[in-house]
Amino acid sequence: MSCWETFQAYGLRSIGYGERLLPRTDFTLCEQFTLIGSGLIWNIYYGVLALTIGFFLAIALAVAKASDNLWVRKPAEWFIFVFRGSPLFIQFFLAYFLFLSLKQWNSIFDPFTSAALGALIVLFLNTAAYSGEIFYGAFRSVPRGDVEAADAYGMSGWTKFRRVIYPTMLRLGWPAYTNEAIFLFHATTLVFFSGFPAWQQKGDALYYANYFADKTFNPFIPYPIVAFYFVLLTLAVIFVFGRINVRLNRHLPHERRQRMRVRPQLIR
Repeated sequence: MSCWETFQAYGLRSIGYGERLLPRTDFTLCEQFTLIGSGLIWNIYYGVLALTIGFFLAIALAVAKASDNLWVRKPAEWFIFVFRGSPLFIQFFLAYFLFLSLKQWNSIFDPFTSAALGALIVLFLNTAAYSGEIFYGAFRSVPRGDVEAADAYGMSGWTKFRRVIYPTMLRLGWPAYTNEAIFLFHATTLVFFSGFPAWQQKGDALYYANYFADKTFNPFIPYPIVAFYFVLLTLAVIFVFGRINVRLNRHLPHERRQRMRVRPQLIR
C-alpha cells in the first residue's frame, strides 16, 4: 500500500471514515504519521470547543468572583477552587462514573458517557475555572483611572463594563489566557487514558501512538510523532492568539503594545 493509499484509508479513521481495521503487522512510518494525525482531529475538537464555550463562563466567573455580593462571589470562588485544586485526570474519572450512574437512572444521559460529550464537558468546566482566575486577576488590574474616567463620562453598570472594563481586562489577561489555551490542547491527550473509552478504536493522537508503541515495543517512533504534531498545533495557537492580541492592543502606542514571542525554555 502506497503512502497516498494509506492516507485515503486511515486519514479520517478516527471519526469513522475509511478502513475500520487497524494495521496489525509491518507498521510503516506513513501509517503511524497518518493514524496519529487522524487522531489529532479529536484533540482539536476538544480544544476548540472547550475554549470557545469556556471563555464565556470564564468571564462570568471572573465578574462573579469580583462581586461584592456574597451569594454571587462564593459559588464562583468554590467552583474555581474545586476545578483548579483537583487533578484533571481525576475529574475525567469521576465525571465518567457520575454520567454512568445517571445513565442507569435515566437513558437521557446516554450521550454523556461518550468521550465526545462527557469529556468535552469536563474540559469546558476545567478551562473555565483556570481562565476565570486569569481574567479575575486582569479584572482587578484594570487601572482605577480608567474606571474613574468612565464614571466622569456618566457611564454606569453594563455600559461601563462593556466599553471600559471588559476590553482592558481582556487585553491584560490575554497573554496568560494564551498559555491556558496551549495547556488545554495538551490536556486533551488525557481523555482516552481516563474513564472515557474509545468507541471502535476511534481515539486521539496519543491513543494511536500508544497502540503502535504496544504493538512494536518501540515508543521512540510514535511518541515523537505525537510531539511533532503538538508542536505544530502549539505554533498555530500562538499565531491565532497573537493576531487577536495585536487586535486588542491596536489603540495603544507602538512602544506600549504587549508582544507575544515564542521563547522556548530549555531549562525549567
